[in-house]
Amino acid sequence: MNEIDLKHLKHCVELAEKALEHGDEPFGSILVSEDGKVLFKDHNHVATTGDNTQHPEFAIARWAALHMTAEERAKATVYTSGEHCPMCSAAHAWNGLGRIVYASSSKQLSEWKQEMGNTYSPIKALSIQEVAPQLEVEGPVPELAEKIKALHIRSFQSKKDK
Repeated sequence: MNEIDLKHLKHCVELAEKALEHGDEPFGSILVSEDGKVLFKDHNHVATTGDNTQHPEFAIARWAALHMTAEERAKATVYTSGEHCPMCSAAHAWNGLGRIVYASSSKQLSEWKQEMGNTYSPIKALSIQEVAPQLEVEGPVPELAEKIKALHIRSFQSKKDK
């Protein structure tokens, strides 16, 4: 992991915070080309759309399939605030995207949810490599994972207060 990776991950944390400010769960992701150009960025839209597939990682996989060649996808990097869920891991692998770098892991998210008493999930939390073992993956990043945890605590508290 280098300074460029950290810069992009910090941007993902900002996108996650933006999602939270819009009433969505705090997840943000960026697609970066081999030459370092940000091609696509998004944040979670699950709560505001009512569509549980509106994850930014899934949006990246769809966008990349429509706008990039297979070679470009393979050389690109996806940065994300939280490790891909099984749906997004599969989409990433099926569309032949390259390296994934994430700030916090699915395991960490599961532990945080348990701490908050929020254990419901319609799917089993799996690591990216359990879903798509051929993918190159880096993460978590401890100093950013704490920021992500704080966003998830805020998200959980705001849902409880409603």
